[in-house]
Amino acid sequence: MKKWMKVALVGLSLTTLVACSNKEDSKEEGKKDSDKLVVYSPNSEGLINATIPAFEDKYGVKVELIQAGTGELFKKLESEKDAPVADVIFGGSYTQYEQNGELFEKYVAKENDEVVKEYQNTTGYSTPYTLDGSVLVVNPDLTKGMKIEGYKDLLNDELKGKISTADPANSSSAFAQLTNMLAVNGDFDDTSWEYVKELFTLVDGKISSSSSNVYKTVADGEMAVGLSYEDPTVKLLNDGANVKIVYPKEGTVFLPASAAVIKNAKNMDNAKKFMDFIISKDVQDTLGTKTTNRPVRKDAKTSDNMKPLDEIKSVTENYDYVIKNKDKIVDKYNEIFVETQSK
Repeated sequence: MKKWMKVALVGLSLTTLVACSNKEDSKEEGKKDSDKLVVYSPNSEGLINATIPAFEDKYGVKVELIQAGTGELFKKLESEKDAPVADVIFGGSYTQYEQNGELFEKYVAKENDEVVKEYQNTTGYSTPYTLDGSVLVVNPDLTKGMKIEGYKDLLNDELKGKISTADPANSSSAFAQLTNMLAVNGDFDDTSWEYVKELFTLVDGKISSSSSNVYKTVADGEMAVGLSYEDPTVKLLNDGANVKIVYPKEGTVFLPASAAVIKNAKNMDNAKKFMDFIISKDVQDTLGTKTTNRPVRKDAKTSDNMKPLDEIKSVTENYDYVIKNKDKIVDKYNEIFVETQSK
């Protein structure tokens, strides 16, 4: 005989009648199904609103959401590893997952094969669900007569003091831009660092206080070009801003945002369902059309202002190299920055 109960959905006024038991899953996990899921996430409200209520609605699960910065949440997971509070970590870059694999349960989502090959779960625990690429955001009024199709086109004396960037030593998006330009201008060799030196000579010490300030100054007509990332620049286009998005002709590195099931999670069944859910066709279509987050599925729909992935020259950076050498890369950048300012 089936038992039924009412579950309140966070952010919705409706209740949904849901079945409370699943004998096969219960046997597999050795415990009864729960109607709860604890999610740690650094994600934006837009991405949260596009996923969490729909998951609650579909499975009759009440999500307890704890939001904070990525670094803070990973420290929290480390401190709680012997008595986990969270069931899922939803968000964060590949570096955090690569460096903390011992915190996660092995699980590969059911439709992992439908994900673009380069971004499938190959670790056994880390599930990519969106991609973000380094782009150039250009103010067409301030760049009339200039051809800006890639990184090398920025080495133009007319752009001196008009290139907006955040600090790669303190901004994750600026660091991603740095490793992107290093990867495509010489693959981290002396040639690629010479490019960085020439570029930051033209930046002329004008480092933005935040990554958001980079694209805002371009949209506001204060700066001609910004070293930014796809998500907020697509939103600028959606909002009617006077900007162009340029995917560098040398190649764009798309970095995945990931999720994972916490080792020994209390609500293991629901945590695994959440991994399946975030790369399902319906959710990926929603992310691609209703938000400015690029989906990872091969067959996902995207909005008009999000250029299809197969029309972009994309490059896969050497993740292992970047992880192992991050401090060295930042130190080298700092040396170059000081040198360019002393001229």
